[in-house]
Amino acid sequence: MSWDDDEWGEETRPAARTYTDADAAVDLATYRALKRSVSVWTFLVVTVLGLLALRWLPVPSLALIVGGLAGILNALLTMRSGERMVDSRRVSGFVLSSFLRIGLFGIVPVAFAAKGPWWSMAWYYAGFFLPLALYAVLYQRNASRGPR
Repeated sequence: MSWDDDEWGEETRPAARTYTDADAAVDLATYRALKRSVSVWTFLVVTVLGLLALRWLPVPSLALIVGGLAGILNALLTMRSGERMVDSRRVSGFVLSSFLRIGLFGIVPVAFAAKGPWWSMAWYYAGFFLPLALYAVLYQRNASRGPR
């Protein structure tokens, strides 16, 4: 990073950004609101789509609903692990929970693929990654509104 030279040829440093407790409180409230809305919207989307397709595609529909619920649980567990890591400054709990989540949530879609058509796994993953996609979209929309 290079700083600009002023009119006398001296380097000028960019102004330091201050982050106040009020800024932190607003960001924390936004984070919590995003967590809630992502969970609710994911639940609504996978439930409605799963129930609409249930008559014609029972196993994939169930995979979509279970995947969405597992995705919500995974997102909340990941966020909570990250919060704990920030509070305790230790990575070990986050890493351990990641291995547990990968093991647990990696086995479930294989069960759907074995039970129903093999592509039921894709429906599971569509539901599973929906919270992540919604969080990214909602965060970007919130961030694009500009500084506070």
